[in-house]
Amino acid sequence: MQQSADLFNESERYLKGVISIVIYHNEQNLYTVLKVKIEDTSENYEEKDITVTGYFPQLHEEEVYTFFGSLKDHPKFGLQFQAEHFRKELPTTKEGVIQYLSSDLFKGIGKRTAKSIVDKLGEGAISKILADSSVLDSVPKINKEKATSLAKALQEHQGLEQIMITLNQFGFGPQLSMKIYQTYQDQTIHKIQDNPYQLVKDIEGIGFIRADEIGDHLGISGNHSERIKAACLYTIEQSSLQDGHVYLSSEQVIIEARKLLQHSKQATILETDISRELISLAEEKEILIEEDKVYLPSLYYSERNLVKEINRINEQTEYEDLFPESEFLMSLGSLEERMKVQYAPSQKEAIQKALMSAMLLLTGGPGTGKTTVIKGIVELYADLHGCSLDPKDYKKEEVFPIVLVAPTGRAAKRMSEATGLPAVTIHRLLGWNGAEGFEHDEDNPIEGKLLIVDEVSMVDIWLAHQLFKALPQNIQVVMVGDEDQLPSVGPGQVLRDLLASEVIPTVRLIDIYRQAEGSSIIELAHSIKKGKLPDNILSPTGDRSFIQCKQNQVIEVVNKVISNAQKKGYTAKDIQVLAPMYRGSAGIDQLNIMLQENFNPKKTGRREMKFGDVIYRTGDKVLQLVNQPESHVYNGDIGEIVSIFYAKENTEKEDMIVISFDGNEVTYTKQDFNQFTHAYCCSIHKSQGSEFPIVVLPVVKSYYRMLRRNLIYTAITRSKQFLILCGEVESLQWGISNRDAYERQTSLVEKLRKTAAIDDNLQDELPFDIRDANIGMEGITPYDFMEENKS
Repeated sequence: MQQSADLFNESERYLKGVISIVIYHNEQNLYTVLKVKIEDTSENYEEKDITVTGYFPQLHEEEVYTFFGSLKDHPKFGLQFQAEHFRKELPTTKEGVIQYLSSDLFKGIGKRTAKSIVDKLGEGAISKILADSSVLDSVPKINKEKATSLAKALQEHQGLEQIMITLNQFGFGPQLSMKIYQTYQDQTIHKIQDNPYQLVKDIEGIGFIRADEIGDHLGISGNHSERIKAACLYTIEQSSLQDGHVYLSSEQVIIEARKLLQHSKQATILETDISRELISLAEEKEILIEEDKVYLPSLYYSERNLVKEINRINEQTEYEDLFPESEFLMSLGSLEERMKVQYAPSQKEAIQKALMSAMLLLTGGPGTGKTTVIKGIVELYADLHGCSLDPKDYKKEEVFPIVLVAPTGRAAKRMSEATGLPAVTIHRLLGWNGAEGFEHDEDNPIEGKLLIVDEVSMVDIWLAHQLFKALPQNIQVVMVGDEDQLPSVGPGQVLRDLLASEVIPTVRLIDIYRQAEGSSIIELAHSIKKGKLPDNILSPTGDRSFIQCKQNQVIEVVNKVISNAQKKGYTAKDIQVLAPMYRGSAGIDQLNIMLQENFNPKKTGRREMKFGDVIYRTGDKVLQLVNQPESHVYNGDIGEIVSIFYAKENTEKEDMIVISFDGNEVTYTKQDFNQFTHAYCCSIHKSQGSEFPIVVLPVVKSYYRMLRRNLIYTAITRSKQFLILCGEVESLQWGISNRDAYERQTSLVEKLRKTAAIDDNLQDELPFDIRDANIGMEGITPYDFMEENKS
C-alpha cells in the first residue's frame, strides 16, 4: 500500500493510535465512533486516549491507524478528533507482517504460511501482493486457491482505504466519498478516471462544475466528447427539475450547455461540437429529439403515453345515456333537500357531467364550491347506482366503487373530511414502494368505478402518467383543481395543459359563494387572480389585515402576531407562517428559530437534540421533506416530535427522534434527520394542498426573486379563517403584477389535440424520421427509453 509521504500533505493535522473499541458503526452511511489509544499526534492533547469520529469502513480493534482531521469540542461529549480521512498502518517488521497475515482477517493463512510468504517476499510483502498478486506464485507450499483468497482479502481490506484517499485528493469530503463508494464499490476509481462526468448522473449532490474540475485534473477538457455530453444532459435535467420544463429546444440546449462548458479558460466550444454530441446522445438513448424539441426519454414517454391513456378513458361513451335526465334531476332534488343546500346552475352542470361522462375537469378558485360539488358527485353516484357509501357494508372480496385521492396526505385528509369517505395519496393508491416502483400499473390496475382526484395542479407529468396507466378500462374520472395556483414542483403543468387542450369535458366554477359569508380573503384572492390589489388592502377587516413593516422588522412583527394569537388560545397547529425563501433575515430558517422559541422554548424536562445548526425538541412541529412510502409518510406531511432518545439509552446505540403524523409514529435515526425540518414556517410550495385556520404571510423586497402572482395567490388561499399580511405594500403589488417570466415548455396540449389515435405499435410511430435525423435509432422501441421508477 502506498505510504503517507506521497499521499498526504505533511502539514495535515493527524492522530495515530490503536483502536481500543469501536463504539458505533453505521453500515448504511459508515458513520463511526471509535476510542483510540494515542501513539503520536500533531495536536496539543495530553490525554492517553481520545474519541475519533468520521465516515469509515469497518475498522478493526487492536490495529494501528492514522487519522487526519482536527480536534472539535462537542457540546455534549467534549473534545473529539473529527477525521476527514485515514490510513491503515501496515506492519513494517518481519514479526509484525507475519502476525498480521496470520490474523483472523485472512482465513486459511496460519503462522507457518505467513512466515513462508515473508521469508520469500520480505517485510514489504503486503505492498508487493497488493501491487501484483502473482508474486505469490513464487512462495512455496501455497496453492493457487489460497493465494487468490489472500490477495482478494488484502484488496478488500485495503481497497476502500485507497479509494477514500484518492477521493480525498479529488476534493471530496468523507460523506460524499462514502456515497460515491457505495454506488461504485471497488470500481470507484476506475469509473471516475474513465468518465468523471458519470458522477453527475449517478450521485446526488455532484453537479457539472464539480465533475468538470475532476475532468480537468484528469486531462479531460475542451471539446472532449464526454464533457460536452455531460453538459448537455445536465442542462436538460436541470431545466426539468428546477424550471419544470418537459423539453428544451435544441437551440436552448446549445446556448445553456455552451455557457457551462466555457465557465473556465478552456478551448472554445463551437455550436457544431454540441450539435454533434446531441446526435450522439440520441443514438445512445440518453435523450429523445422530436421536431427540434429535446426531451429526457422518461418525460417524453410519460407525456406521450398519458395522452394515450386519457384517450382510452375519454373515448368511453356508455355513460352519456346511462340515466334519463329526469332521474338525475329527481335524485339531485332529493339530495338538495336532504343536505339542505341549493346547487347553482354551474354546480348542477358539474355534477351531471361528472356522472354522465367518462371524464370531467372541474376547476375554480377559492369559495366557488369545488368541495360542495365533490360531495354532490359522491352522493348522487351512490343514489343513482344504488350502492352504499359505508365501506363496512362491503365484504372483503367486494370493491368499494368510489376512489378518492390527492397528491399529499393533508389534501387527502381534507377530502376525506369533506366527503366522509376514505381518501389516500396517489402514491399510496398506486402502491409506491420507493426503489421497487409502483405496485399498480397497466398489468395490475387499481379497482374502482369512480375516481376523483383533487388538487390536480400539484400533479407532475410523471405521476399523472403513473396514475392513468394504472386505471381500469371501465372507470369514470373527475379531476379537480385550481388552475391559478402554482404548478407542480416536478416537470409539466398537467392541469393547465388539460384545460387548454379542450379535449375533456370541463366545468369552470366562477361564482363565489363564501364571499356571501363575508370572506374578504376570498375577495382578495380573486382580485389577485386579475392582477389587482384592492384599494382597501391596508384597512383591516374581520378576517384579514396588513401590518406595514420593513424587512428587518419582519421577525419582530410575526413574533407579536403569534404571541397575540396564543393569548386567544391558538396553537402551532392552528397557525401557519408562510414564506417563499429559506435564507435571509426574513427567510424561513430565521422565522423558524424565532417561532420555535415562541411555541416550544427550551425548558427543564423537555428533551432536545442538535442536528447541524438546528435544535429539535419534543413538541416541535416538523415537516417531512421526502417520500417514505414504507412508513406511509410523504413529502409535505406535517407532524409533531413526540419522543427523543439518546444513543446511550437504547440497544441500537443511536440517537433517535420519533415523529407522529396524525397518529402514525415514525422513528428516525440520526442519518435520517435531514428528511424533516421545522414547520412553524414553511415554503409556499410545501403548503399546497393544505388549509390552515390562520396564515401569516410576510411580503418584502428580499423575496423579489420569488414573488409572482400565482405564488402569492397560492399562499393567500391556504387561509381558512384569518390572513395576516406583513411587509411592504409595494412588494405585494410588484409580486401580483409579476406573472411567470416564462411558461413551462410542454407539448401535452399539442399531443392531446392531435386527432389521429395513437397506434399501439409504438415502433411504427417513432416521433421523427430516423433517416433524416441521422441518429441511428433503428430497431428501438419507445419502451427502451422508459425509466420506470422516476416519478
